This record gives sequence, structure tokens and C-alpha cells, in this order.
Amino acid sequence: MSDFNLPNIQRTEKPRLVVVGAGFGGLKLVWKLMNKGFQIILIDRHNYHQFQPLYYQVATAGLEPSSISFPLRKIFHKRKDIHIRMARLERVHHAQKYIQTDLGKLSYDHLVIATGVGTNFFGMENIRKNAIPMKSVGEALFLRNRILNCFENAINEKDEGQKASYLNIVVVGGGPTGVEVSGALSEMRKYVLPGDFPELDFSQMKITLLEAGQRLLAGMSERSSAKSKQYLERLGVKVSLETMVEDYDGETISIKDHQPIHAKTLIWAAGVSGSTIAGLEEFQAGAGRIKVDRYSRLEGPENVYALGDISYMEEEHFPKGHPQVAQVAIQQGNNLANNLKKKDVKNWKPFSYKDLGSMATVGRNLAVCDLPLLSFHGFFAWVFWLAVHLFQILGVKNKLFVFLNWTWSYFTFDQSLRLILKQGDK
Repeated sequence: MSDFNLPNIQRTEKPRLVVVGAGFGGLKLVWKLMNKGFQIILIDRHNYHQFQPLYYQVATAGLEPSSISFPLRKIFHKRKDIHIRMARLERVHHAQKYIQTDLGKLSYDHLVIATGVGTNFFGMENIRKNAIPMKSVGEALFLRNRILNCFENAINEKDEGQKASYLNIVVVGGGPTGVEVSGALSEMRKYVLPGDFPELDFSQMKITLLEAGQRLLAGMSERSSAKSKQYLERLGVKVSLETMVEDYDGETISIKDHQPIHAKTLIWAAGVSGSTIAGLEEFQAGAGRIKVDRYSRLEGPENVYALGDISYMEEEHFPKGHPQVAQVAIQQGNNLANNLKKKDVKNWKPFSYKDLGSMATVGRNLAVCDLPLLSFHGFFAWVFWLAVHLFQILGVKNKLFVFLNWTWSYFTFDQSLRLILKQGDK
């Protein structure tokens, strides 16, 4: 086997663990294996970890991107056994035990794929071109720019039809992201935007949430689903279930068996899919997920594993795979780390997902929460949601900034981050 190294990384006597992806699963794995006898190389397209559950707050001017992002080199500051590289994975050569990246070739003893998933547009090219997804900090910031630009354009628009199109916002997908961004936009409409744009009549602004299924928050209890719909409608969001979007040209949203909707902004939160990984295509099943056993191993390639959203693992209580949520990735990362510490594979422990519950916030003092033994809604669920998410954010300074932003917004009914950021002066 050839030995390949990236610049300034040389082989040591320790087994080399290459982790591709610094999301919840990859980060948990690396953190648990620090100083445990491995040379670890962490590869990601970005030099920071992104806290995905709060993307929607960046998109709606509630938080700055830096508040929910944390530099990887800061996390592993001065750890000599951990090497971090900004790179893209191009191909896995599992027979020869090396990967090809845009920085060069890199050999491994153990390879972990934890790249997460991207937006699934279900083959609809026009929607891919014109809708706005929200699967990264960059996309959330782009959405913030789009929304604020639409209001600026609406002020100068004389045609009432075009003005309404600028004001209308349509969200597709009734999962947590769709519900949370719809609620946040409705609160902006009520508390923030009328003061910024007194020339506009915000009673004409329509926020519409379209869901192809029979209910919102399909992964939660029916009571929480019904409550979330009730809360959104109380906030003035039009919720339309069993509604299938067919096309979008940037101006008009075509909907199966319904009248089209005219809107300049379509937020796409309708599904996720893993990207094709060259060299591992035969192991990727539906929606691009990599099939693994209960130890997170791929069947066939030696010492190749997958964690989190990109992985597809079946167990007794989850015969169709685990939900694609952060807790699954964290628990899988923890389990794989514990197994890799053991020299004898016979002592490895199979993974079993412990469902700690699900939650979603809808608006001020409004949230839904399903715990294993308890389900509750409203103000106390909202406080619980705030506490859990604040605890999970990396870094004391980030926690403090997020807490201060939330506190300021709660008492002043204002968000102070309504900046339209452009490249250069154009």
C-alpha cells in the first residue's frame, strides 16, 4: 500500500484516522479520541463547525453567522495529534486505503465519512436554480439578503402586483426548519419590519407554508403537530397541507391542483439528500445515504465508517433508518469512538439510538416539545428549547452572544442585525 500525505502531515507510529466532515458526529468522534493513540486528520470544506438548528435565526436577522459558528482550530488548539485541513473529498480508494482530495492524496488506517447531507430538490431544476435552501450559514445569510432586498425593492415598486410579489414569502416543507422560519418571519412582520419600512402596508405581506404531507412536524407526536399548526395560524401564517409544489421560475410557484402563488422568495426546506461520494457509490442507498451495520461500518471496505445524516443504519426500533437529527450523529460518534479505543473488534458494542426527544420553536413563547415520557407545549416548551440550544452551542463567548441577542430581542421586540451584505461596493 502506498503512503500518501498532505503537505506538512507526516506519518507517525500511531494508526491514522481520517475524518471527513466536522458536523456533530465527526466533531464528537474526534473530541472523544483526542490523546487516545491516534493520528487524527479532520477534513472539512470550511474551517468552522456550524450549529445547524439556528440557521433560520441567521436568515431572519436574529443572530450573526459568527454566533453559531466556531473555528475548528480553536476547538483543537495546540493538539499536536490532530491535523485540520480545509479540503474537498473527491474520491475514496478503499481497496488501496487512501482518499483523493483537492489538496492531494491521503492514506488512512481508518476512514470516517461524516459529511452530512444537502438539500434535495427532487430533480426539479428550476426550483434548484430559483429557490433558496438553508443547509449552511452561507445560504442562511443569502436568504437574509434576499428578504431585506425584497422589502427595499417593494418601497420603489409602483405596480401593486409586483409589490405584492416582493412582499410574499413562501416556505416549502413542514419540518422543524420550515415551521421555525415561518414563525420567525411572522414575528418580523409584526414587530420589526413596520418600523423599518413605514411606507409599506405589511397587512398585505403573506407568509405561506406548504407541506406535501398530511401534517406538520411528521417526526413528532400528532398533538405537537396540531399545536404547531395552531400556533402558526395564530401568528398569521397560511398553512396548506397535502400541497405539492411542481415548479418555480423565480416569479410564480406552480402547485399541483391549486392556484399558482406569485412570490419573489421561495424558501426550500422540503427534504435532504447526501451527495454522491465517488468510490462509494455502490454503498449509497436512497437519498444518497451510506448503508452501514450496527457498528457504523460499511460492508466490504475495510475500516471505512459513516456517521450521522449521511449514514443509513437499521435497528429493531428503527427499521427504516434513524431520523436525520443531531442526536443520532452525536451518539453514533460517541459509540464509534468507544469502539475504536478497543483493540479487539469482538469487544465492540453495537449502536442503539436513545431518543432524547424532539422539539421545535414556533415563535415568542410558543414551542412544542416531545420527551420520551412527557409532551408539552407553549411557554415552558419555549424556555426549554432556548436552554437546550444554548447549552449545545460551542464556546462560552458564542453562548453569551446568543443569550444577549435573545434577551435583547425578547424585551425590545427588535432584531438589530438587518444588514444587507454584498461583495465589494456593487
